[in-house]
Amino acid sequence: MVCAVPHAGRYYPPALLAASAVPNALLEQLEDRHADRLIAATIELGAVAIVARVARAWIDLNRGEDDLDPALRDPPGSGPPPSARARSGLGLLPQRIGRRELWRILPSAASAAARIASVHRPYHAAIAEALDAASRRFGYAILIDCHSMPTLTGLRPARIVIGDGHGASAGKGVAAAVARAARELGYATALNAPYAGAHGIARHGRPGQNIHALQIEVDRALYLERDMRTVSSGLEQAHQLVASLASAAMAAVEPSLAIAAE
Repeated sequence: MVCAVPHAGRYYPPALLAASAVPNALLEQLEDRHADRLIAATIELGAVAIVARVARAWIDLNRGEDDLDPALRDPPGSGPPPSARARSGLGLLPQRIGRRELWRILPSAASAAARIASVHRPYHAAIAEALDAASRRFGYAILIDCHSMPTLTGLRPARIVIGDGHGASAGKGVAAAVARAARELGYATALNAPYAGAHGIARHGRPGQNIHALQIEVDRALYLERDMRTVSSGLEQAHQLVASLASAAMAAVEPSLAIAAE
């Protein structure tokens, strides 16, 4: 089991703050605030943790290198057309929240390249190495890409969303088994809606090689106070929940391996 947390980083480099056109509190809205603490019980069970420390506003580790705005490439405008995420302003280097532009000064192409080389590639290399090591040792590996989400709306909104890229990043039935486990624990749960997963599980999930990747989104109201910044008394229950879901993923994968061996 490998747990990755790409959006909980709380280090804001001085260069980032100097270029900002908005209050720091707005930059922090990009965070999955304290989502790194959701995996505490899963680590105690033996999972490997790969946790981002730098803020998402500096570089988004759940985006691919092709999600970079062409204006930030070298030379500018080179490479493929901008992805939908880059066009929305929430690409590899976030540029806006809603209609608010984040930066007085856009990063240079050299700065973008440096962030990719020093943060993005090492982070994903560490995940790949941990998954490969687990696969060699146990015959399979599971990645839990852990996120938190704003409270959803609706008649009975999901408090937990499980994503497997619509079946692309994990074996058949694995995500459904995890969603079922969440419901059995009393949480309204959705599968692949509104979050099916992004670069993390798409890059690392290889179900054909028994390497399975799931994105788990936890409603922030389950473990944060109303300010959405301060940890609440619900944190203990929330990280026990994530550990239970990770265990359910493992239980769903192991029988499929036994059947395959037969």
